[in-house]
Amino acid sequence: MTTKIIMDTDPGIDDAAALTMAINDPAIDLKLVTAVAGNVTVDKTTANALKIVHFFGKDIPVAAGAEQPLIKPFEDAARIHGESGMPGYDFGDDYGKPINKTAVEALHDAIMAEDEVTLVPTGSYTNIALLFSEYPEVKSHINRIVAMGGSVSGGNMTSAAEFNVFTDPDAARIMYNAGIPIVMVGLDVTLKALLTKETIEKLGKMNKTGEMLHALITHYNDGTDEGRPMHDVNTIFYLLHPEAFTTKKMWVDVQTSGPAIGATVADIRGAYHDGKTNAEVCLDIDAEYFNKWFLDEVSKMN
Repeated sequence: MTTKIIMDTDPGIDDAAALTMAINDPAIDLKLVTAVAGNVTVDKTTANALKIVHFFGKDIPVAAGAEQPLIKPFEDAARIHGESGMPGYDFGDDYGKPINKTAVEALHDAIMAEDEVTLVPTGSYTNIALLFSEYPEVKSHINRIVAMGGSVSGGNMTSAAEFNVFTDPDAARIMYNAGIPIVMVGLDVTLKALLTKETIEKLGKMNKTGEMLHALITHYNDGTDEGRPMHDVNTIFYLLHPEAFTTKKMWVDVQTSGPAIGATVADIRGAYHDGKTNAEVCLDIDAEYFNKWFLDEVSKMN
């Protein structure tokens, strides 16, 4: 059986890699891509999503979404992803246009058309929060949310906050309080599952897809001497190989003000919410398996 998913994303280099995996793996049926302001502005994230879909010759609708967070001023990550969000590879200018619906409209229509669908947000959660606020009836049609974002061990924007949640913490709070099962794929695992230098080098010699990903990843201003994190790809890896992750059910709250704004505060002792949980939090990952899987996936793409 295939897993029907909708990706809400802000490409971004690691988002582009996540889209690449979702588009090409036969176990995933990608129904819709919606773009949101995050790594770069929404006009650029929409264009970048279209570029990836067009690169693979797929007829997957792309819709443009929120231009800014619900309340907090917008702050991008162009310092990490470059001004365009996807530098390093020439996708050309003929990559199509988004559909004539807003992201919220497109999300509503696509979700209501399915019996069960999995939402995969890999950018800020603004579109998701707007959707739940305007069309709460969609919640019963969503199987679960597998979201890249958050951390229970420290942030990458501040010592407390991860970027996707920091970008729109008010939206994150709405999503975590929506009553839908959530898998939190945060920095606790994405900073462990680094693509090694050896993996990245092999990509460039593999095929056209490998060349494209290699070009983007080598322009990615994130990582260490040990490798580069493909944060958003971990959502797709989780969908396909949950056995590679160690998880724990917890209650996760989101800080929406003060110096810890954007922090995901987990009740790690299960002491404060009467035993209730709202998220399956990923805590560890088989990084070697992640690298092997990444190369295996790309090797099958023509």
